[in-house]
Amino acid sequence: MFTQKGVIVVDLEDKDPDQLMMDALDAGADDFDAGEDAAEVVTSPENFTAVCEALEKKGYTFVSADVAMVPSTTTTLTDPDQLVQMGKLLDALDDDDDVQNAWHSLENEEDLDR
Repeated sequence: MFTQKGVIVVDLEDKDPDQLMMDALDAGADDFDAGEDAAEVVTSPENFTAVCEALEKKGYTFVSADVAMVPSTTTTLTDPDQLVQMGKLLDALDDDDDVQNAWHSLENEEDLDR
């Protein structure tokens, strides 16, 4: 259900998304998705460090850069009760000192009632 990938979120302030895409793909990135304020660059775990270093040399600023578990498919919750329960579950996992990372396939995380 999940694949380990390098995920680099790049700040697009004063940057051309098309140039970032070319720089990222030239450095060995697998995928690229640009939004208004930031872009997400996806790499294999093996290429993660090389892509990060290449983008840093080109002057890009990272919002975040991690090797993460990326879901193969995502799920959207529409039931308000399920959104509340999912929010409580993720908060409980986040508060548990024994849990290092909690990966999920929820597409609409911004709708959680936290």
